[in-house]
Amino acid sequence: MPALGERLDPEAIALLPQTLFADGRGLPSGRGTVRQGALLYARLCVQCHGPDGRGGSAPELAGGRSPLAGDYPDQNIGNWWPHATTLFDFIRRAMPMFAPGSLSDAECYALTAWLLERNGLWPEDVPLDAAGLGAVRMPNRDGFDSQWPDRGPPHP
Repeated sequence: MPALGERLDPEAIALLPQTLFADGRGLPSGRGTVRQGALLYARLCVQCHGPDGRGGSAPELAGGRSPLAGDYPDQNIGNWWPHATTLFDFIRRAMPMFAPGSLSDAECYALTAWLLERNGLWPEDVPLDAAGLGAVRMPNRDGFDSQWPDRGPPHP
């Protein structure tokens, strides 16, 4: 057998990115509230995304409801993203822009809860955790044409 690579110790494996699935499999433990998310957003996100998720120099996160088929579609979380778990994963890996990957899992849940609530997709008084996040049905979930079925190879 060829000697390729080297064994990783458990600490190194724990640092590797984890795969998160649309149904919530792979999500870490933890939870966050809309209130906690609002405080984090005000401290870490408002400078780029604007108050209430609109009006900043970065993409709009909440609000607009113009049709996606129009000349100027609002591609915000509430009407564009197909899975809420993708939102959590993006926040966890890439935000805030000045310190990607620096947020705890609880902070990622809190920001995700706040953003979902701003889009009318999560109740303000319910903490968000892996089970809740995996159960969120996004409005445009069926608006994407996927080449991949739930199982098996790509369509011919």
